[in-house]
Amino acid sequence: MKIRTYAGIPEEFAKLETAKIVLIPVPYDGTSTWQKGSDQGPEAFLEASENMELYDIETGTEVYKEGIYLADAITENKSPEDMVDAVHQITKSYIKRNKFTTLFGGEHSISIGTIRAFNDCFDNLTVLHIDAHADLRSSYEGSACNHACAVHEASKMTNLVQVGIRSMDQVELDFMDLSKTFFAHEMATSDLWMDAALEEMTENVFITFDLDALDPSIMPGTGTPEPGGLLWYETLDFLKMVFREKNVVGFDIVELCPNPTDGSSNLLAAKLYYKMLSYKFLDQQDNEVIEDSDDNLSFEALKSKFSSDD
Repeated sequence: MKIRTYAGIPEEFAKLETAKIVLIPVPYDGTSTWQKGSDQGPEAFLEASENMELYDIETGTEVYKEGIYLADAITENKSPEDMVDAVHQITKSYIKRNKFTTLFGGEHSISIGTIRAFNDCFDNLTVLHIDAHADLRSSYEGSACNHACAVHEASKMTNLVQVGIRSMDQVELDFMDLSKTFFAHEMATSDLWMDAALEEMTENVFITFDLDALDPSIMPGTGTPEPGGLLWYETLDFLKMVFREKNVVGFDIVELCPNPTDGSSNLLAAKLYYKMLSYKFLDQQDNEVIEDSDDNLSFEALKSKFSSDD
């Protein structure tokens, strides 16, 4: 029986023993409070990935050849607390196997367990939280493991840097470090936020990326869309800087709420995941060189351009 692999990659690149990367789906939607459906996000993401080209033009790489193991989905849903504990333990088990561990949710509460795992395993961890919402409540609707509390624990236990915030409750100011918070309305008027955010990070960085950080014009498929978000290329520019300058130890992507009649958000999520892997492993890949011409840059030139400060 043929096993399912991430993006339909050949099984030789999908074995746990040799893969450098692990992908854990977490189809959980137990605490969302507006549009339901993020539990369908991982499957929609995986299906879109199977219909995505695997050569990345920008970096000239095929990162799947580093090996991507598609782990069993975490389906624990007896309670938010049980789900968070399962995510924590399973994520930590893959980190301990020296895998570059990634997760795809599901609602943002899964990140409570993810961040715990990475904080257990890496010293002086920065959590880079890219999101429309502050998610800093200490508890919500009777639980500290609610999606509205996704990075409250991180604000206490890690170096939390927040980017793209444009929706919050006043009570969250009590837990917010304004010097490490980059609000969307300020980001819209200056490109200096990218360098400023980078300066607030320690060497080891875990990225939690809520898809509603993106503007609804390019990412309508999320449970809590907010106007005024990040666009595609500025997002990639920022992520490239982070992966180039810091040791990104893992990441999760959450809050895809698929639309049954429009798959564009699913494909964007798939491309974003693959882009982030491509940036992480750029310097580790042995790829064919693109011939130099007036219209083409060699792979070495692409790497040089990628690492330029300009």
